[in-house]
Amino acid sequence: MAKTNFAYEKRQRELEKKKKADEKARRKAELKQNPGLAQEGELDEADADEAADGEAAAE
Repeated sequence: MAKTNFAYEKRQRELEKKKKADEKARRKAELKQNPGLAQEGELDEADADEAADGEAAAE
């Protein structure tokens, strides 16, 4: 039976975290440049999605 490549799996998790962080930073910068685009519903949905993603990754 083949061994699990833990280093590869860890790297993939790190890349996914970095991708999410970059996306979040991009969204924040976009909202900062265009404050009229921000609506309370959009912000609440984004926060809820991030919380759900964090819980799914922890399992």
